[in-house]
Amino acid sequence: MSRARRVAREMEDVRSDSQAGITITAINDADISHLKGTFHGPPGTPYQGGSFVVDIQIPNDYPFKPPRMKFDTRIYHPNISSQTGAICLDILKDAWSPVFTLKSSLISLQSLLQSAEPNDPQDAEVAKIYLTDKAAFERTAAEWTARYAGGSTGGDVDEIAQLGLDRDAVEGFASMGFGKDKIIAVFKKLQIKKPQSQEDEQRVVEELLN
Repeated sequence: MSRARRVAREMEDVRSDSQAGITITAINDADISHLKGTFHGPPGTPYQGGSFVVDIQIPNDYPFKPPRMKFDTRIYHPNISSQTGAICLDILKDAWSPVFTLKSSLISLQSLLQSAEPNDPQDAEVAKIYLTDKAAFERTAAEWTARYAGGSTGGDVDEIAQLGLDRDAVEGFASMGFGKDKIIAVFKKLQIKKPQSQEDEQRVVEELLN
């Protein structure tokens, strides 16, 4: 199958799958070598609510060589350059196989936003913050999503990130049956980002029970 037919078939597959939330369009209908892909930020992450645009260059020997992809939308993530949009993802390099498609590649990028690999970074500075101050990372990632990807600043996840609260601590209290809105309100009232002691945890629980 020729490159043009393969790409056309893949684009039609994306168009027919409205549930995936992914689009692929040609810059010029007469040229299938340069495309733009879009997808939504995964829910439950600092990227939720954002719409991310990816530049796609199709090499002449596609699908035997991977497409060249980079983010057009600025994004704060350890595996994506905050300056150039370059991506560190194995399936776009040595792990590529002709069985992969443009759609599956974009889905993999979407998954990357959910599961970063900070020990194999594209942006070392962002990875350092991810590893040393996760709350600060999430706050900045949410701010960039709102600024560059049209994301909303509302909602549980964004507020956790923007306030710099420890997500694991919030989730821990949520697993006890408390609502996230109330947990966030208590953290704000007590002026803590993360309980540092059993005494702190007890204070949080007492406030949640009031």
